[in-house]
Amino acid sequence: MKKFDVAIVGAGPAGSSLAICLHKSGLKVALIDKSTFPRDKICGDAISPDVVNQLGKMPLGTKEAFMALDKKIWCNAVRFVSPNYHAVDLKLNEEGVNGYVSPRIDFDSFLYKQALLSDAVKDFSGTILKEISTSIDGVCIQLESESIEAKMVIGADGAHSIVKRTFMDEPMDKDHYCAGLRVYYENVSGFSDDNAVELHFYNELLPGYFWVFPLPGNRANVGLGMLSSFVAKKKPNLKKLLQEIIDTHPNVKNRFANAKALEQIQGFGLPLGSKKRVISGDRFLLLGDAASLINPLSGEGIANAIRSGRVAADHIITAFNLGRFDAQFNEAYDKEIYRRLWGELRLNYWMQIAMRNPARCNLILKWAIGNKLVQEAVLSGFSVKKMFAK
Repeated sequence: MKKFDVAIVGAGPAGSSLAICLHKSGLKVALIDKSTFPRDKICGDAISPDVVNQLGKMPLGTKEAFMALDKKIWCNAVRFVSPNYHAVDLKLNEEGVNGYVSPRIDFDSFLYKQALLSDAVKDFSGTILKEISTSIDGVCIQLESESIEAKMVIGADGAHSIVKRTFMDEPMDKDHYCAGLRVYYENVSGFSDDNAVELHFYNELLPGYFWVFPLPGNRANVGLGMLSSFVAKKKPNLKKLLQEIIDTHPNVKNRFANAKALEQIQGFGLPLGSKKRVISGDRFLLLGDAASLINPLSGEGIANAIRSGRVAADHIITAFNLGRFDAQFNEAYDKEIYRRLWGELRLNYWMQIAMRNPARCNLILKWAIGNKLVQEAVLSGFSVKKMFAK
């Protein structure tokens, strides 16, 4: 049995960021993922300025390496389209930081490769995790062909986390969960000169939106998201609704006249950070989507996934210095995560509730034209700017 100090399950943005931040910690780290990289992740692919800021706080020259990555396109605005079709463009880079759009197959692979630059990290990608069990001395992780023993296990394995299922019994709460669809297109027309990512709040989608994001190579990420409780109540056919918007909606159909879908419509689920949860226990922490840290208004989760990796790294180093891996000690991780994030998550949840009503949605976006405070709140709600200290 191979022995490690920390076993990270999931090598997406949360897990890879934690591995990067444990560089030079003196700890032996196992990075486990069922997939081999590069691999796709169904997502909107937006890389907000907050993500770029988070990368700049990590070792191994991570931000510099990202800036050199050619598989991304810069964007300098967010376009909000209200239910009455009024468009508001809000600029991003007043502080000199652009947003980007990069397919997750490329961005996640980039972060994973950054993690492997650390001598502390042992790669276990392409490996199925079969079982997790605990003892007084540590955690045993049974893989397909071998076993790993560690002092702590970290669940960075997404919305359907096996680490979370092993240690906790928390059923899906549809009031705090979102259903999403994505399809890649080529030859979509009508993007702005500053490559604005577009969020269309149409009546038939509230509380949710239709998006069109530019991608490198004349491609676009197109999709929609809707709160799962409303999906359960209204029972819409989301795939049919997405296709109808693309084909017939007067505000966008002309832009798809010469466009071609590059894949079948893909579905995914988003556990939203609109309520506090227990995200740690004896010998384990949950990160990113596994901890339900997704922005409840925008559905963006990359920035908070990376942030949770940074917070977890500091906590883990302290835990090993003190020899404390128990649930009571690990509560400090929960408290620090919510100290940094809860003010913004709560504000975004309130905005989500407000924007469920078409008239209020129209009014909020109308106010955003000339009101700096409303602009800041809207941009914060979409993970573009941060209104709270991090």
